[in-house]
Amino acid sequence: MQPTITIPKDWNYLCFTFGDRTQQGIIIGFEYYAEDSFLAERYGSGWRYSVIPHKNSDELLHYHESQIKPLSPEELSSQIIAEIDCHQQQIDVRKQQLLMVRRGSING
Repeated sequence: MQPTITIPKDWNYLCFTFGDRTQQGIIIGFEYYAEDSFLAERYGSGWRYSVIPHKNSDELLHYHESQIKPLSPEELSSQIIAEIDCHQQQIDVRKQQLLMVRRGSING
């Protein structure tokens, strides 16, 4: 079952969602500041996004929606290919370890 998020009719719709990669990093959360709220007076009304600069970061940054910039198709493609290459290297290492275990070269 797919999770569903319901947005009240008087709120603007999200431009970004969970896991989106942007120039600022990866979106991991968001919240809405209604126009008549204290937080909107302080930070601006609308959507604010929680972003980590990269997947291994422990730094959490917060941006107003107007500050978030999407990646170009080329940048997004490059990031995804780099991640696939990294995972492929890990798979190759694990395959080599498995081969060594089957040959009896490694004791588990």
